[in-house]
Amino acid sequence: MSENKKVEKISGIKGMNDILPEQAALWELFENTVQSVLKSYGFQQMRTPIVEATPLFARGLGAVTDIVEKEMYSFEDSMNGDKLTLRPENTAGIVRAVLEHNLTYDGPKRVWYNGPMFRHEKPQRGRYRQFHQVGAEALGFAGPDIDAELIVMCQRLWDDLGLQNIRLELNSIGDAEERNRHRADLIAYLEQHKDLLDAEAQRRLYSNPLRILDTKNPALQEIVNNAPKLLDYLGEESLTHFEGLQKILRHNSIPFTINPRLVRGMDYYNRTVFEWVTDELGSQGTVCGGGRYDTLFTLFGGKPTPACGFAMGVERLLELMKANGDADLSSSCDVYLVHQGEQAQVQSFVLGERLRDAGLDVVLHCASAAGVGSFKSQMKKADASGAAFAVIIGEDEAAANTVAVKSMRSDDFENNQVSVPFDTAVDYLVDQIVGSDHDESQCDNPNHIHIHH
Repeated sequence: MSENKKVEKISGIKGMNDILPEQAALWELFENTVQSVLKSYGFQQMRTPIVEATPLFARGLGAVTDIVEKEMYSFEDSMNGDKLTLRPENTAGIVRAVLEHNLTYDGPKRVWYNGPMFRHEKPQRGRYRQFHQVGAEALGFAGPDIDAELIVMCQRLWDDLGLQNIRLELNSIGDAEERNRHRADLIAYLEQHKDLLDAEAQRRLYSNPLRILDTKNPALQEIVNNAPKLLDYLGEESLTHFEGLQKILRHNSIPFTINPRLVRGMDYYNRTVFEWVTDELGSQGTVCGGGRYDTLFTLFGGKPTPACGFAMGVERLLELMKANGDADLSSSCDVYLVHQGEQAQVQSFVLGERLRDAGLDVVLHCASAAGVGSFKSQMKKADASGAAFAVIIGEDEAAANTVAVKSMRSDDFENNQVSVPFDTAVDYLVDQIVGSDHDESQCDNPNHIHIHH
C-alpha cells in the first residue's frame, strides 16, 4: 500500500499581497473618499485592461527608463505570439483607450482610474510588485488652471482622509527644445565629473541624464546641486505657464516648494511636474506624483492633445492612514441574528431580509462543521462581529412570535435585553440605531437602548 504523500501548499507570489477581510474597511474608506472627491470635480471613472501590448509602454515610457529596462512583467502570448505586458502604470493605457474610442472628439475630458499595477522590483515597505494606484487624467486642457485643479483636488483628498504632513514640491521641466539645450549643457557639466559618477549615473549619462538629478546617492549630492538648472532654460511660454500655476495655488492657500531637481521617471512629461511627499514612510516618501504630458498623444499617433494627470500609491497612503489611527476601523454590522431550533432558523431568515430591506447590515448565524452551536457560543460570535445588537430567536420566542433584542454595546450589558413582537422588531431596531444619537435624557421609555453607532 503506497504511503499518502503530503500535498504541498502553494504560496502567493513574492511582492504580491493578499488584502484580507480585516483590512477591507480601510481600503473601502479610502476608495469611497477618493470616488466622492473626484466626482465632486467632474471626473468620471474609466477602466482599462491590466494587460496591454508591450510596445505601448516601450514607446510611451521611453526605452531607457528603469521601468522598461528592468521592471516590466512582459511575456509572449503562447496562443498567438503577441508580446504583452502587465501594466506598470496606467497613463499610457488611458491615452491608448482615449485615442482608440475617439473620446475627446467633442471636447476635453476628465477621467480617473483605480487598480493594480505591476513592476518587478525588490519588495519593501510601500513598494510592491503588485501595487495599487489611483490616478486622474485631464485630457485636452492646455492652461495652468487644470494643473492647479489637480493639485487642489489632491489637497482636498488629504484633508478628507485626515492626512497631515504631506508637502507639495513643484518644478517645470519646460518643453522639448528647452530640455534639449539644458541636456547638452548638463551632459557637458557631468562629463567634467565623470570619474565621480556612480555606475547608475554613468549608465544614464547619455541616455537619460535628467534622471541623474534625482539620484539618492549622498556622494553625488554636491555635483547634482551645482548642475545647470532646467528652470534657467525655460522660455517665455513655459515660464508664464509655471507662474500662472503658482499664482492659483497661492490664492487657494496651497503651500509648495519649488524643487529644481524634481523630474519624472517617464519620458512623456513636459512643463509642470509635481510630487506630494511625506517624511513618515522612510525612503518611500512620495505618495503622489504627476504633471503635464502634452506630447504623449502624438507619440501614439494621435492629434496633438494637451494633458495633465497624477497617480498616487494606495498602499503608501493606507500606511499614512494607519499612522493616523484609521487602522482600527471595523467592518462591524448592525445586527447579529442568533437562533436555536428549526422554526427559529426559518424566522431568523425572514427577519434578516426585512432588516436588510430597511437598510441595516445583518449577519445571520450559520452552522459550522461542528454544527449550529449553543446560545452561549453564538453570543460570543455576536460580540466578536462588532454588532450593535444581537437578536435572539429560540424555540420559546418562535412559538410566541417574539424576538429578544440585546444591546451588545451597552454599559449594563447583563440586564439590557428586551422582548419585542416579531412584526415590530424591524421598526424597533431601526429606531434604536437611527435614533441612537439622541440624548438619553430625552427618552421616556425605560427600555430604550442608547448606543453610539
